[in-house]
Amino acid sequence: MPGNTYLALGLMSGTSLDGVDLVLCNLTESEKKWDYQIIDAKTVAYPENLQNALENCMNLSAPKLFQLDAELGVYFGNIIKTFLQNRKPLLIASHGHTVLHAPENGYTVQIGKGSHIAEISGVDTVCDFRSNDIALGGQGAPLVPIGDELLFGKYDACLNLGGIANISFRNEKQRVAYDICFCNMVINYLAKQVGLDMDKNGGLAQKGLIDHELLKKLEDTFPQNSSGPKSLGKESFVKHILPLLGSESIENQLRTVSEYIANAISFHIPEGSCLVTGGGAWNTFLIDLIQKKTLSKLIIPEKNIVEFKEGLIFALLGLLRRLEQPNSLSSVTGASKNTIGGAIYKVSP
Repeated sequence: MPGNTYLALGLMSGTSLDGVDLVLCNLTESEKKWDYQIIDAKTVAYPENLQNALENCMNLSAPKLFQLDAELGVYFGNIIKTFLQNRKPLLIASHGHTVLHAPENGYTVQIGKGSHIAEISGVDTVCDFRSNDIALGGQGAPLVPIGDELLFGKYDACLNLGGIANISFRNEKQRVAYDICFCNMVINYLAKQVGLDMDKNGGLAQKGLIDHELLKKLEDTFPQNSSGPKSLGKESFVKHILPLLGSESIENQLRTVSEYIANAISFHIPEGSCLVTGGGAWNTFLIDLIQKKTLSKLIIPEKNIVEFKEGLIFALLGLLRRLEQPNSLSSVTGASKNTIGGAIYKVSP
């Protein structure tokens, strides 16, 4: 029996600041099951001035932050309009760029105004996906696991190696998920100290030696056995990780950080098949480290899924919001119930 198919666009700006992911996709619902087809996908690099502003936005005054919020919304709207080339999706789902994330204090802040995106692109826009969940006592993140469940449920686990490493899997018939540790955020930070955007294939890390003192400090700061609901943000990276770095060569620090990431991740991967996505999936040294430490079979999918799975899933989250179906799982976030999250900005007639 044919289902209902919707054209939607997902926008993702991750903590690693390596660009804006745009994913145009068909999402089909049939007999309460979902399928997808990626029509077009692209990563748009930030202009240098905007990337610098986002790297330092945590320290902005309120007026300056609100101004950046509007400027980012205009930027998103313009790149989407160019990307669509007169194609007309039902909606845009924008994760926005996370500035502050403090669910323990009842708030989270993602910038890139949805109103600007909608009016410039001419497409209704859904944003601010986390706030409803936080209002009900949840972490507001991770949000992707419901997409893991609906689109990639054939795998025993889904691991994302982005700025932050997170995992989702089924446990006693319900989906659980949580952030594990900082990943590309710390690797890219160290690589930039020697003028590189990233440690390609883990080449620098392979040349280094493990600093066991640093490794212990990392493990004491974020213990391996700490599991969900848990979400990490940049403020935690600045407060807890940065002060630990700098005493060794970049190669040794990268080798140590890679060891820590592999140890932390392997502790949490259940046995079975594990889909690996995010930029870290291309770090062959890190993947080899993780594979040696786990009985799970790590599966690197096609390039479009490695690089654009989160954007694809955000398109689904926006569509679920439009259809008034839950798009955040309390089993993942710790909220008192599943939520239908997201603010919708309708295009003015």
